[in-house]
Amino acid sequence: MAVGVFDSGIGGLTVLDAVTRRLPDLPLVYLGDNAHAPYGVRTHDDIFNLTCAAVERLWAEGCDLVILACNTASAAALKRMQETWVPKDKRVLGVFVPMIEALTERQWGDNSPPREVAVKHVALFATPATVASRAFQRELAFRAIGVDVEAQPCGGVVDAIEQGDEILAEALVRSHVEALKRRMPHPEAAVLGCTHYPLMEAVFQDALGEGVKVYSQANLVAESLADYLTRRPEMLGTGTESKFLTTGDPKAVSSKSTQFLRRRIEFQAV
Repeated sequence: MAVGVFDSGIGGLTVLDAVTRRLPDLPLVYLGDNAHAPYGVRTHDDIFNLTCAAVERLWAEGCDLVILACNTASAAALKRMQETWVPKDKRVLGVFVPMIEALTERQWGDNSPPREVAVKHVALFATPATVASRAFQRELAFRAIGVDVEAQPCGGVVDAIEQGDEILAEALVRSHVEALKRRMPHPEAAVLGCTHYPLMEAVFQDALGEGVKVYSQANLVAESLADYLTRRPEMLGTGTESKFLTTGDPKAVSSKSTQFLRRRIEFQAV
């Protein structure tokens, strides 16, 4: 029975890949809204409407549970979707909470009051829309007190990765890290708040230095999903096969995705 995975482009494939390793028998339907990517420069209303349309398409594929493997959608649309739009028999989950639970050293689903944690200075690297939403800081405040977060909007990085330009992506990452370190010279931890960024994790780590712990989302989300499905098996939908869907050009997206994951990926047009 299938679970849906949504991203504005191909970055969410990092999450899908981790989920596949953790839950190899679970069919997954991936939908990339490549025709409208990137989301990081769009308005919150735009992001909400595009994300709702994509989630409805995944529901039509038999995915009662959909993971927003897109930080921008998780930050700008998820709360509004959950409060005003998602019906009671469906679930839409984001990618922020598993990372914050790891950062604050909480067990999955620990809803106790916020408390002091070891990490006091956190660098957040994300898209402009994610940074503007302040969703990461809001979720963190539910779980921890006394943590200073310095957020850096990383314009251009997603575009460079989607276009396969690793040289430009690396140059942009180093420039954004330098800009953040001018405001927070000694972060203790860094959060890669975009599912595209794990591809550049080694560059982020090198630019930040060895003493900074870099948190990347894919494995954390996969572990959180496995735990969720153990507790809520009824949220598995009626879909039975894995597939890759795109609003963009399937041939171009398949080629980029194959390069991205270093294994053959075949997308179908929505």
